[in-house]
Amino acid sequence: MSLSLRFLSAKLFLCLCLTLFQHHVTFSASNPTGLTLRAVLDDSPNSPLYLIENMTIAERIERFIQVTNAKDNYLNLNARVGPDNSNSLSRVVMARDGLFYSVWLLIGSQGQEVKLLMDTGGGLTWTQCQPCLNCFPQNLPIYDSRASTTYSTLSCDHPLCQVEGSLYTCVDDLCIFVHNYHGGLYTTGVASLETFYFPMDPSTALTFNNLVFGCSRDSRNVVFQDTELSGIFGMNMMPDSLMSQLSSFTNFRFSYCLVPFPDLIPHTLFLRFGDDIPLLPPERVKTTMFVHAPYLYNYYVNLVTISFLNDRLGFPPSQFQLREDGLGGCFVDSGYLLTAIEDNYVGGVNAYDVLMDLFTAYYESNNLRRTTDPSGLDMCFERPNDFNNFANLTFHFDGEADYFVPPQHLHIFQQDHFCVAITRGRYATVLGAWQQQNKRMLYDVGLGRLQFADENCAND
Repeated sequence: MSLSLRFLSAKLFLCLCLTLFQHHVTFSASNPTGLTLRAVLDDSPNSPLYLIENMTIAERIERFIQVTNAKDNYLNLNARVGPDNSNSLSRVVMARDGLFYSVWLLIGSQGQEVKLLMDTGGGLTWTQCQPCLNCFPQNLPIYDSRASTTYSTLSCDHPLCQVEGSLYTCVDDLCIFVHNYHGGLYTTGVASLETFYFPMDPSTALTFNNLVFGCSRDSRNVVFQDTELSGIFGMNMMPDSLMSQLSSFTNFRFSYCLVPFPDLIPHTLFLRFGDDIPLLPPERVKTTMFVHAPYLYNYYVNLVTISFLNDRLGFPPSQFQLREDGLGGCFVDSGYLLTAIEDNYVGGVNAYDVLMDLFTAYYESNNLRRTTDPSGLDMCFERPNDFNNFANLTFHFDGEADYFVPPQHLHIFQQDHFCVAITRGRYATVLGAWQQQNKRMLYDVGLGRLQFADENCAND
């Protein structure tokens, strides 16, 4: 099938699923004004999951690398393969467990508390469910579908379960999902419907009935086990993601601002939707359009080139373009912790190697010596006490949208050395969460664009 026909089929499937969701999902609230999901960092002193003091810098970085590698494997797998709008979603509570930003909500008739990893690269939202065949340890009680009167399973006749080659399949009259990650990480269970509650304050919650989610009964090699996290809050453009299911309530717009990882969170943070998103200052906002491709639902943008220390690099025009096989390209992903630069040769050029050679030449010209770090990052140097002349990068996106990464968000600093916080991207270039610190990120899916602006996220 040609790319154009495949793209048309994907668009028709997406429209069909969204139409069904809009007629299936019902909404109720007391004086609804929208939804903003609050973000409470779980490594703040007020959190029971306060982890910063219990982890060395090296342990925290090593955990970053493990999560980034897991996302890289997930990318490879995916690359190959009518409600009233006045009831708008505005904000949802968020949290941070060490190195993960999560969303807090309640599900089911019993109001089971769950925390889910906020992932703009993920589709299906899922949580661990009882009865469980193989669940990873979590610090909150595991949701029990048997105790909820609002729980039901997704019919095998549902369009999601009718697409050949998707993550859904019908087994014994149950629509089963399987998220399978290279490297052994996977989760599987029953595609289901349930009521989700998004608390606004101690006495008010927005209620959405019949949301599609994954009731996971078997999850293995999960990187966020032994935390309060129990699954994924998917926000990409897949028909089954919550961004898609709730799009008529959110006007296809959501936004977040990530407080720097080394900092404690001074107050509640939010994942914001629709009209609750703050206006970005016109003089500072940058805009670039999303690049859409068949069966790829991540937030791809057109990366033209990169500047190192304000010197624009002469990469060929095809260097960061999405290729026919679904590999390459550049997308923005909050669940991909460290930015990755693709290390495949495109037109005879390896962008990752070119960039690392520039870092090497620059820091060695400043008489800094290479060193190693237990995290596994490639580029680390000893840090003299009097050295502060660190490099910066600028990602040049289409539309003259220059995305500047200052030194403090380009490196990870240890007591006696530092590392460049960039990893190898085996399948694509990804702008990760480390390089999104102190940026207001606005995903305007309805208009097909990404907007961003520098911001002090502690003031969110």
